[in-house]
Amino acid sequence: MKVQNITDIDKFFEVIDSCKGKVELVTGEGDRLNLKSKLAQYVSLANIFSDGSIQELELLAYEPEDINKLVNFMMNN
Repeated sequence: MKVQNITDIDKFFEVIDSCKGKVELVTGEGDRLNLKSKLAQYVSLANIFSDGSIQELELLAYEPEDINKLVNFMMNN
């Protein structure tokens, strides 16, 4: 799933942390980073921040409940 224009980064990571299964960030090179890992969250932020918001990223969630959480976040963001 591609997500765009995330402006509330703290809320975004709260939603990620509340997910039960794995949620991965897919890099442009095809690498997958486990976004439930705090270290991966910090590395991700360092690599994708340019102006205080995330323009677009690709996420993989494996649990249907987690996908719904992420979709709801994006619809209300």
